[in-house]
Amino acid sequence: MDNSLKKPLLLNDYGVEPDHVNKSCFLKSTVKWTLKIVMWVIFIAWVGLIFLYPGEFGFNLAKKIKNVTNNTIFGKTGSNFLLFSAPILIIAFLAAAHLIISGEDVFEKKKTAKSPRFRLWTFPVLVDGPFGVVSAAELIGIILFVVFIIWAAYAYTMRNLSSMDEFDGIIMMEHSGRRLGNLGLLCLVFLFLPISRGSLLLRLIDIPFEHATRYHVWLGHLTMTIFTLHGLFYVIAWASQGTLLTELLQWKSTGIANLAGVITLSAGLFMWVTALHPVRKNYFELFFYTHQLYVIFVVFLAMHVGEFAFAIAAGGIFIFMLDRFLRFCQSRRTVDVLSAKCLPCGTVELVLSKPQNLRYNALSFIFLQVRELSWLQWHPFSVSSSPLDGKYHLAVLIKVLGKWTSKLRDNILSMSETEPGKTKTITASVEGPYGHESPYHLMYENLILVAGGIGISPFLAILSDILHRVRDGKPCLPRKVLVVWAVKKSDELPLLSTIDMESICPLFSDKVNIEFNIFITRESQPSLEVGKVHAAALKNTSGCPLSGCSMSVLVGTGNNIWSGLYAIVSTIGFVVLMTLVRIFYINPYNISTWWYKGLLLIACMVASIVIFGGFVVYLWNLWGKKASAKDKHEQEDRIKVESDQRNGTVSQKHLNQNSLDSSTIIEYGSRPDFKEIFGNVSNKWGNVDVGVIVCGPPTLRSSVAKEIRSHNIVRHRQDAIFHFNSHSFDL
Repeated sequence: MDNSLKKPLLLNDYGVEPDHVNKSCFLKSTVKWTLKIVMWVIFIAWVGLIFLYPGEFGFNLAKKIKNVTNNTIFGKTGSNFLLFSAPILIIAFLAAAHLIISGEDVFEKKKTAKSPRFRLWTFPVLVDGPFGVVSAAELIGIILFVVFIIWAAYAYTMRNLSSMDEFDGIIMMEHSGRRLGNLGLLCLVFLFLPISRGSLLLRLIDIPFEHATRYHVWLGHLTMTIFTLHGLFYVIAWASQGTLLTELLQWKSTGIANLAGVITLSAGLFMWVTALHPVRKNYFELFFYTHQLYVIFVVFLAMHVGEFAFAIAAGGIFIFMLDRFLRFCQSRRTVDVLSAKCLPCGTVELVLSKPQNLRYNALSFIFLQVRELSWLQWHPFSVSSSPLDGKYHLAVLIKVLGKWTSKLRDNILSMSETEPGKTKTITASVEGPYGHESPYHLMYENLILVAGGIGISPFLAILSDILHRVRDGKPCLPRKVLVVWAVKKSDELPLLSTIDMESICPLFSDKVNIEFNIFITRESQPSLEVGKVHAAALKNTSGCPLSGCSMSVLVGTGNNIWSGLYAIVSTIGFVVLMTLVRIFYINPYNISTWWYKGLLLIACMVASIVIFGGFVVYLWNLWGKKASAKDKHEQEDRIKVESDQRNGTVSQKHLNQNSLDSSTIIEYGSRPDFKEIFGNVSNKWGNVDVGVIVCGPPTLRSSVAKEIRSHNIVRHRQDAIFHFNSHSFDL
């Protein structure tokens, strides 16, 4: 191994770090640990209060705190917001400070261990259960939530019984319905946090959005189950009294607006039913469009319970709204498609323009919209290019599987057949890139990359990233890489030709050992023209007019200063607007209507983000444009990328058994035997630090996780790569 690549960058002539560097590192480390401790204290206190709140002790504790803050102009609403919503917003602010201080200290986050060790966040405990592959930490979280629900149900039942002089079934139903509504609001506190794609909270704990969505799914099932029981208990009680229709249509000025609750629950049920796996899998568009009813759900929930109760869940919803507005601003921009080509294996490659200051790593993904195909559909795709491949472009590989991807391929093919004088374009918009804050693929000396089909896409980015870093002498630990790739047919092999490893790093085999083990499952022997890419079959875009537009810097840049400023200014704006509304409208005019005050609270949340946050976004965009304008070589790089991609210089190689070196093995008519593969790796590499990343269908993920667990390989990390239901594992 070349140890020079692991040396610190700042050394004096004697190989020792200067004193000012040591002092700076010590101060930096102290501040980071202080922030971590403060965030943990706030988080534990916040979660502890939520856990205890259903019981008498927690309820009385919250009541005492509320009595201290009730005398402010915000009243009980302010008290609820302070107790249940403010802590998560404060943690988000501190997260921004922590991320700013941390900068790019990627390799400080992992120290090479002498032997495998157990990690709660990474060791797979459950593999084939209803939750999929579940780590030890995730299982602990699931158990704690189950305990909370059981405890809350018991505590609320005891409080109901203690408040009744004698048992009455109808009254018990109504009380239970009310308590279930409170419990649903406590679950709603967490529901929107995992789907805030670029939130500071997810970046702080380095859980990418595509992995966090599973938490949203779990919480969604739980929350809707509780809200459904909440509504059902009231329906049974009202039906027993013969007042069902009257109660359902009632919209009180003071108290709970029942009709608003009916609308909220109806919207929630539509989203819930269409989000079930069979519906989502077979009718994705129905699921996607129906899920936009979350706007109706949130607005009418605020009117149903009023501002006082809605303030309990407002913090998580506000963070989601911050993220949603930022995504909206980013996605309005159209992005230049520098190159679009169709490979004969049924895969499309798009090369998109991006600014130099937009950061991402090799495990990132983007959401892509093509307006010629649909104005509403956004589809996620893994990035197939390394950040070091070029400063001003980003590439994705898209497997043609459904209607949308088929239309995209047809559009690209028709562009090369357009008559002279007529021009067709692809109008693309992008959200992201999203993904891990830290490039975990660079933190292990030994890597195993397991891919299924188009799952090879992010691994091409990983290989390119490693080779660029090895060539340039940048920090990079991997020195042994094994790629295990399972494909159905040999015509998918040309995907490997999209990366030219020798041109990136000449004689790379002297510095890093890269091996390929390819399994072609539906062919028993190689065809006569395995992996051959015919020039006639390769269609590139030609004459695509470029408007000079590249991807927006608003999301995925990792710019912690602007992200933190956006969140803080928007939150301060929200408090200012609420104060003004209280002073000049609610208090002077004695506004007491619950549903109307709930609507005002929602309006202030939206207005603060649009007005105050929008101002920061405007400045952020100006900063991005000025930063891009300073680089004199931008247009030269864009033209070079466009020319190289359109000429197809890389993709017109031939890839077959003979053209691959001796480190590549292709096996026909068989599937990967991970027991044998991991056994061979263990014998060859020994007891060393190994990272395993899996990108493919759920069956592939489960097979790898099972084998890792059964062999007691306990150093294990679980990271997700979106769209392929896949995870990565650190051994």
